[in-house]
Amino acid sequence: MKLQDKLDTIKDAFENGRFPLRPTTEQLAIMARATKSLIESGQADRALKAGDRAPTFELKDADGETISSRDLLALGPLVLTFYRGVWCPFCNEDLKALEAERLAIEARGARLVAVSPQSQANSRKSKRGNELSFPILSDTNSDLAGAFGIRFTLPDDLIEVYKSFGNELPRINDNPDWVLPMPARYVIGTDGTIAFAEINPDYTKRPEPSELLPVLDGLGVGKVA
Repeated sequence: MKLQDKLDTIKDAFENGRFPLRPTTEQLAIMARATKSLIESGQADRALKAGDRAPTFELKDADGETISSRDLLALGPLVLTFYRGVWCPFCNEDLKALEAERLAIEARGARLVAVSPQSQANSRKSKRGNELSFPILSDTNSDLAGAFGIRFTLPDDLIEVYKSFGNELPRINDNPDWVLPMPARYVIGTDGTIAFAEINPDYTKRPEPSELLPVLDGLGVGKVA
């Protein structure tokens, strides 16, 4: 089953009461309105895109080790995926789909890294729960997401919905601000230039990870095993 088909199944179950969380009609309307507003804001169109220079970073992984973009790019191209957190079932499905393509990505000479505003403890939970073999980096206050132009602040009514679901972002992210990144994938060449960018303000929509492979082939770095 394709990734988007799986995400559509999750969305249908969530909206129709076949999910552990059972949102009310009003809560669903608030969530839909917030997504629509984010789309209409045009923020995704203003984010960094192919041809732009990628921001450099030094972030902690789930085990507290510092990971540097310079060190990663010295080894080959970088596939960077931003996701919301361990609490998001759409993000977890996306991470599992990326893990399924990890070997194909690495065979092309690239490294795969995920970035989330959540704490290191929650990143460890993400890795265990989704059986991931690639690093998850903690982006405190979504500062790196902000540098890419994909950080946004949740509206007040959506914050109340999240609280009712138990998704207390200040606790999950170990940061008082109610901010998140829009889900995004970037391919960054060894010279630090973005070769591919996909940003979607609708968190229920994600492209197939296999779409990254032709981009990496075009960079001509590695060989398929």
